[in-house]
Amino acid sequence: MEEKSLKITGASTNFFNKITNTITKMFIPTKIGINGMLTSIKRNNLLKAYENYINNTEDENQEDLEKKYDEAYTIYLETLDKYVMDTIYKKVKNNTATEFERNALSRYYEVTSLKEREYIDYKYRKQKYLLELDKENVNLLSREKIKDKYNNFYVNKMDILYKSILKNYSIKLADTTNIYDSSKEWIYTKIFYTLEDYTQNILALKMNIGQKEEFKDIIEDYNKFENYTIGKLDTKDTIEKNMILLGISRKLFTHSIPLIVAEQCYEKLLKDTRILLQDTKMAIKREGIYSMLINLIEEYNLRLLSTKVYWENLQERDNYKKFWDKYKEISKLKDTDFVEYIKQKEILFIKNELRKINNTKIDYTKIITYYKRKLLDYGAIKQLKNQYKSVGKYTGTINRENKVVA
Repeated sequence: MEEKSLKITGASTNFFNKITNTITKMFIPTKIGINGMLTSIKRNNLLKAYENYINNTEDENQEDLEKKYDEAYTIYLETLDKYVMDTIYKKVKNNTATEFERNALSRYYEVTSLKEREYIDYKYRKQKYLLELDKENVNLLSREKIKDKYNNFYVNKMDILYKSILKNYSIKLADTTNIYDSSKEWIYTKIFYTLEDYTQNILALKMNIGQKEEFKDIIEDYNKFENYTIGKLDTKDTIEKNMILLGISRKLFTHSIPLIVAEQCYEKLLKDTRILLQDTKMAIKREGIYSMLINLIEEYNLRLLSTKVYWENLQERDNYKKFWDKYKEISKLKDTDFVEYIKQKEILFIKNELRKINNTKIDYTKIITYYKRKLLDYGAIKQLKNQYKSVGKYTGTINRENKVVA
């Protein structure tokens, strides 16, 4: 009987363990259903408040409608946050989560880790994360009518969030007392990453649901950008992609990325391109990088410096004015002699480059030699053969040296 009793006790323990596990697994989908229903209710309330706020034509009611919209948005975000912790976290913990849910929780912790060290970035990125998470649910579960309403709200709110994120980075980049990283390399990386994320996910959606006419100024740049969204990019491709993104930003984020910050971003790309050109040994690749550099110089001068009003350095302003006058004069050749136009434009750009890099602390010896060879090929400088006598310590031999004179 004792042996039989022990067997029964053991069996009972296993039985109750199975019951407990079963109840736990049953509880999770129930919780998911409740959280899903609450999210749907709060989302619908938000969309209604948003439409009332956007479509209102009476000024006296606008403040009240904005307040109701803000309140509905706050409650909606709180519901989404609860959904992550009550549903996704428990599914991951009980090993019943999908790959999407595991990735979602990982991203959640990545965002919340910013709270202590980068609170402003955390504040905007957490909202962005929660909206992206629920958009996946809307795409999977909702009717087309709900999707359309949500997309209109989504692109509007995301525009605001991306502008706030970029403005925060711009403040850090412009701050000369920044204590995080004196080189600020990480800020450039975040700016370009955020611009790419916006262009690929938000701008693409806006172009699908909006009128084509409102995107006429950026459609060409957007089409160029799409070529860099497929396959693995090398350093040259990445610089070209960032150049396109910076061009798009001059039309979409002029307040979030002010001119002084955009100028720093262009200078960063120019520096990276010069270093890449100097370090590349293969002639074919070097010519491709040089061509990219010429395009970047033109973008920098056309999109940015030509619109610059305030100059801290008056000498730089005068130098640029001379450069710009010469550029406009050369541009007249574009319709009559295109080959000569390209030649004279490159000569102008290279001479201006030589003037700039001679005043930097970076050793650009190799690229200076490369530039001078280009000018020599174009007949913009002459090569003079100078013969002089150099008495060697032991041999007393005569050496000859070719000097390049601009």
